[in-house]
Amino acid sequence: MTSPAARRLSISTAEPGHAARLLVWYDQNARVLPWRARPGTAADPYRVWLSEIMLQQTTVKTVGPYFAKFLARWPDVAALAAAPREEVLQMWAGLGYYSRARNLHACALAVVRDHGGAFPDDEAGLRQLPGIGPYTAAAIAAIAFGRHCMPVDGNIERVVTRLFAVEQPLPQAKPQVQEQALMLAGEGRAGDSAQAMMDLGATLCTPKKPSCVLCPLQPDCAACRRGDPETFPRKAPKKTGELRRGAAFIVRRGDQLLLRSRADKGLLGGMTEVPGSEWLPGQSDAAARRQAPVLPGLSRWRRRPGVVSHVFTHFPLELVVYVADAPAGTKPPDGMRWVAIDALEGEALPNVMRKVVRHGLGD
Repeated sequence: MTSPAARRLSISTAEPGHAARLLVWYDQNARVLPWRARPGTAADPYRVWLSEIMLQQTTVKTVGPYFAKFLARWPDVAALAAAPREEVLQMWAGLGYYSRARNLHACALAVVRDHGGAFPDDEAGLRQLPGIGPYTAAAIAAIAFGRHCMPVDGNIERVVTRLFAVEQPLPQAKPQVQEQALMLAGEGRAGDSAQAMMDLGATLCTPKKPSCVLCPLQPDCAACRRGDPETFPRKAPKKTGELRRGAAFIVRRGDQLLLRSRADKGLLGGMTEVPGSEWLPGQSDAAARRQAPVLPGLSRWRRRPGVVSHVFTHFPLELVVYVADAPAGTKPPDGMRWVAIDALEGEALPNVMRKVVRHGLGD
């Protein structure tokens, strides 16, 4: 573990020239992104906030189409706040980490209700809003309001740990990395400095085969001098969650499918699903099968070959899929509903359920 004295020495090696060179590079090489203000124009806090929520643990390529759809449907925070939450969840379906969608809507409501439709302009005020943690608050404060702060995402962690050869593994090294990253923020251009660091990590200081020869920070990069930049950042071994198993039940009534909504709180809260068993470690197929929905006149359950596999942040999942048919006129059980198969695209089905439906319908 790095001693306090060594840590202070490491931090002190940051030079004012780092920030200046970084901004010169950014002015020439900044990525053109739909949520990013053009040079000479002010950033829109709504666009910055929306993009930062969507980009949490999600790639720029994946976020692009969703950002465009949201902006077209809800061009400002007041419009988003006025939307039904179910509609927001439907638009979010497929983007993953669905608590972000619930918090997105709750945050829009809070901004309109408590702040007159204007986002707070500092980290402390932003952190009081639903779904906004330290990173997102710093990103919005820097990019939208020019506050002198530095949001530290995975790209920035990689740049900083290589620049200073930070030996302490993440996440323990986060406070040190945060201090060092802030020293790279140019005076008067905090937002540009943050975006420059993000772009540098995304385009040059990549996890594998970094383009050190093109990097504006290369002359002072400790990891580059050592010849081992790809070994940074150091990371503690990742714990893998225990495999959970369960069953999903595809019930058809002609051209309709039986669906239900998950509880608001917890994993995939508020999202749409087909009926299913609990997801438990070591659960047998027979135990999962016994949790099938009960409907009058239902045909015999038919098991589809294979399983549907999905990996959540904290655990992998395997679902056995069963299919059955219900007679015309069958009423849905309490808390469930019939939905036309052709209308499934309009439902808030998370990726794991889209896999289940494809598997169950034979697509």
